[in-house]
Amino acid sequence: MSSTDTSARSSAPTPDHNTPTPAQNTTAPAELAWSQADHDVYVATSRGEFAGFVTVDDAAHVVHDRHSRRIGSYPSLAAARQALVDATRPPSRSRERLRRRILSRRR
Repeated sequence: MSSTDTSARSSAPTPDHNTPTPAQNTTAPAELAWSQADHDVYVATSRGEFAGFVTVDDAAHVVHDRHSRRIGSYPSLAAARQALVDATRPPSRSRERLRRRILSRRR
């Protein structure tokens, strides 16, 4: 198997002098680098670490996270890649508060 860079990256803004660096801003989405591992497998890395993969099965593109847990099935490779970008993004504060509130009601 050869690895071919597909040059797809998530859309992360380029830092300027007024933008905090990733070390200062922990909610900045990580940039994903994609490689084609086989004709039907695409692998993503983030800062040199394995982030997940997409497999192509007929017309579906199935996304798995870095723990090989299935995220979902999508009609296009672009949608599947975006789903992995969204899954690797840290939750927002408001979403985290909502999650805690929902979990506290279950008790």
